[in-house]
Amino acid sequence: MKFKPSSLQQSIAKALALTTCLSLGMTVNAQEESKDTDKGFETITVTSQKRVENLNEVPLAVTVLRENQINAAFSTNIEGLQALVPSVSFRKGNTTRNSAITIRGIGTISFSVAAEPSVSTVVDGVVLGRSGQAFVDLYDLERIEVLRGPQGTLFGKNASAGVINMTSKRPSDEFEGVFETTLMQDNEYRIKGRVSGALNDNVNGSLTVLKSQFDGYIKNVYNNETTSGYDKEGVRAMLDIEASGDTDILFIFETVSSNDSCCADLELTPSGRHNSEASPNSTGVGDLDLNQRQIDHDFETRTIDDHTAFSVQIDKPIGDHEFTSITAYRSWNNTEFREGDFTSTAGDLPFPVFGVPFQLHDIGPQEWDQVSQEFRIASPLGGDFDYQAGFFWWNQTSERNFTRDASCQNNNGQFPAAIGAYLSDTLGVANPSETDINDFIAEQGLNCNSNDIVGATAYMETEFDNWAVFADAKYHINENLRLLFGIRYTDDEVSFSHNRKSNDQYKRTGVGVRGFETDYSGGTDKSNTSSKLGVQYDINDDSMVYATFSQGYKGPAFNVFYNMADNDTLPIGPETSDAYELGYKYATNNLIVNIAAFRTDIDGFQANNSELLDAVVITRLTNAGSVTTEGFEVDFMWQATENFVLTGGVSSVDAVVDEFSCPVGLTTCDGRSGADLPFSPDLKYSVTGEYVMEMDGMDVYFNSSYVYTDDIFAGAPGSTAQTNPEAFLPEYSIVNASVAFSFDDDAYRISLIAKNLTDEKFVTTYSGDNFRYQIPRDADRHFGIQLRVKF
Repeated sequence: MKFKPSSLQQSIAKALALTTCLSLGMTVNAQEESKDTDKGFETITVTSQKRVENLNEVPLAVTVLRENQINAAFSTNIEGLQALVPSVSFRKGNTTRNSAITIRGIGTISFSVAAEPSVSTVVDGVVLGRSGQAFVDLYDLERIEVLRGPQGTLFGKNASAGVINMTSKRPSDEFEGVFETTLMQDNEYRIKGRVSGALNDNVNGSLTVLKSQFDGYIKNVYNNETTSGYDKEGVRAMLDIEASGDTDILFIFETVSSNDSCCADLELTPSGRHNSEASPNSTGVGDLDLNQRQIDHDFETRTIDDHTAFSVQIDKPIGDHEFTSITAYRSWNNTEFREGDFTSTAGDLPFPVFGVPFQLHDIGPQEWDQVSQEFRIASPLGGDFDYQAGFFWWNQTSERNFTRDASCQNNNGQFPAAIGAYLSDTLGVANPSETDINDFIAEQGLNCNSNDIVGATAYMETEFDNWAVFADAKYHINENLRLLFGIRYTDDEVSFSHNRKSNDQYKRTGVGVRGFETDYSGGTDKSNTSSKLGVQYDINDDSMVYATFSQGYKGPAFNVFYNMADNDTLPIGPETSDAYELGYKYATNNLIVNIAAFRTDIDGFQANNSELLDAVVITRLTNAGSVTTEGFEVDFMWQATENFVLTGGVSSVDAVVDEFSCPVGLTTCDGRSGADLPFSPDLKYSVTGEYVMEMDGMDVYFNSSYVYTDDIFAGAPGSTAQTNPEAFLPEYSIVNASVAFSFDDDAYRISLIAKNLTDEKFVTTYSGDNFRYQIPRDADRHFGIQLRVKF
């Protein structure tokens, strides 16, 4: 689908293109903007170590995205912000619950409802049980901190690969507000309003309201409608109470709902399942139709999300120490509707599969409920010994039912086997013969063809119980040298139940529908002690170096999913990691440089493995073996002139499988050791430039960014571009730009936006079946405008 810009859009494009000569790329750390004559970087503070600290004094590889950077990216969710942090990658699923974040090549990509993520997501001090809870929308944020490597001695929940730490804006003590509306091409809009101020002498409050909608950018030729859009709305209310005795109490309530026609898999190579105007212009393997923006589906892939969150944070001084308590409850209802046959003609013909297309449609509602409690005590800063200690408790329960309706299948004799079982189990026929089975089939007029739709529903429940104690400390040996150390003890319990019932009277088997019913349950518990040790040395007032060794841990799991079988009832062991990091940080008034070299060795890596089940590819979560990720990262910020700032970052990562463990029941795992980990580009970098033109009564902000992502292998761990060439995704680079006109000390701002200015076509996710892919919205050039009013 080609886009032909109007004359107005062409004029906007020309204006925005001028900014690309100013700078390239968009990344990592953020500066506090200043209108002072003496321009330079103000102190950038973070809470990555549960204290307010100067970013450049923190002995840790951490990237900070401040509010102005988040706003300048004009991104609606965390998928769009991954470009700002080169060490982060995003795997897009058909639904938010199946999407995942990886840091330095490590992340958990699983359909199981009884597995934790390797990358922990924290919002306002509250750990989210599933990363997808944070993928709905981004608004009202003060900053996002990305912490690389294990963080267990500082954060309440297990964080074996890293933490995405999001912090909302606190209510102000003076009345203020902002109204913002963004209009993009193809009927996409976003409206946000926020008011904040003092309710009385001791209470400040804020209220934020969000509404956004997008028709989509993929055309479904089956009904001539667009899809892969969204419809979201949300409210966040905060009360910041200054109680007696210098006690501060922060209440946060949030509810967010979304109804997204996302995310339909595109056919970028021929599937062989149909012949349609939505078929790709491709010859096959190694030839991806990156211009494909059409599908031919008779069942819409859609996700419905409803979030409710409530938390109370209490900060209270106890002597010269600071005590913090965070109590939280979160509920997440997620329902996925998935087109699984990817055609509009499947299941129509009275002939057996796989001679004709088969139908496969999924519906899967799920509810997560979590309760957490964290206590921390922190010593005062400035002494020889700084420390903090904490206790964390977390409980999450989930209930899910998943129904698959699919064409009946008899390519391996499943039909007569099912009828034989029906005669024996239901009608009491002892050892039914082939004649008995055939006579019954003829008598009942039964068939097992593509248009005979059968199904089954799986009912799944899981519960996680986690508690931990942790401590982190810093001992000042002298003025310049500090010893770093920490420890954590974690106790995990995981339990599940799984009952799959056939919805077909005769219990016939369908494509991707296992014919046997289940009644599984189980549980496991594990404990772990992990530690951190390091040293930090100040070279001079402007620079320091640090070296750390830290251990990571992610709890046990089960592979609880729709097609669960006997092998999946075995517990999946914990994932543990040993991480080494050497870092250098340099900071002056106009230049900040952070460099980190790292290596992480992981044992018991929890990952999906592909398996062929009745001619349909499914995945099985296992302890895939041991993996290693190593490389280096560089972040920089440079105030090149009084009005021109250049920021950038580069990540070079080599993430490979050291030793692959073949899952029980599989025999096709030879030769997988040494392969790249999925969704881990070897090289990723970005650069951003912003130039401010100061004029009488108006400032003009020119912003341009360049982001490069190396080729990605997106198959299962252990497979390669040679054994699974369909999963090899080519490299790409994109240029974004904007021009903003600011009036009255930024009380009014109008921004002209260009996404993917060069119209670079790219793909970010391989979904499977040798033809299914995800192409994001940003893979097409599109324009927009934003109006922001502050009062």
